[in-house]
Amino acid sequence: MFLSPAEKRGTESGPSVKEMQAKIGQLALEVDFLEVARSRRRCERKAMIIKTHALPVKRQAELLEISRSNVYYLPVPTSEKDLALMRAIDELHLEYPFLGARQLSRILAREGHPHAGRLHVGTLMAKMGITALYRKPNTSRRHPEHKVYPYLLRHLAIEQANRVWAMDITYLPMERAFLYLAAVMDWATRRVLAWRVSNTLTADFCVEAVEEAIARYGKPEIFNTDQARNSSAMSSRRCCTATV
Repeated sequence: MFLSPAEKRGTESGPSVKEMQAKIGQLALEVDFLEVARSRRRCERKAMIIKTHALPVKRQAELLEISRSNVYYLPVPTSEKDLALMRAIDELHLEYPFLGARQLSRILAREGHPHAGRLHVGTLMAKMGITALYRKPNTSRRHPEHKVYPYLLRHLAIEQANRVWAMDITYLPMERAFLYLAAVMDWATRRVLAWRVSNTLTADFCVEAVEEAIARYGKPEIFNTDQARNSSAMSSRRCCTATV
């Protein structure tokens, strides 16, 4: 097929004006979408997905660096049977904190919970953040890569506010689920400076509580907290203090 010099220049010059306009429009949508999605936390990025947006959900998930399956996932509520079993586990753990899933399942079976198998009880204990308290081997041996913080509160008289803060996490049994409460408290005045409640045991709500306390009252001299080895093992913690 014979092409004139003008037509050859048109074919060799790259994409057409229409294609470039479409690409510019696509990039403009993505820029507008990213201006709204400023947070880097996954739970907040997921909440920023707008299914009615002109930008496809697949592309929104790619820009926010989350999987598309996570966008469409709907959490399954805890069944009434499991809630009753979790409440019974919580009561037994408060009375016998040294019992593990195997022994708790035997007690629960005798108390009228025939479906409380060892694996199921262990799963619910992990969901609640409960672990048996017992002596473990080499608990005093630290990892060589772990930073050691000096304990600054030994023989220290805490007589003024905003000198020493403390923080801890606990869980609250609700009617249909469990919530986790993180609080920052001043040791001298026993005043709760900031607190957050979450339905997941992540670091997001803890960091928010600390940031609010610092924004409202300034930085303390010493911040004392239990340093968890992981977010689900609330019982296996070691104390650390640090200057802020």
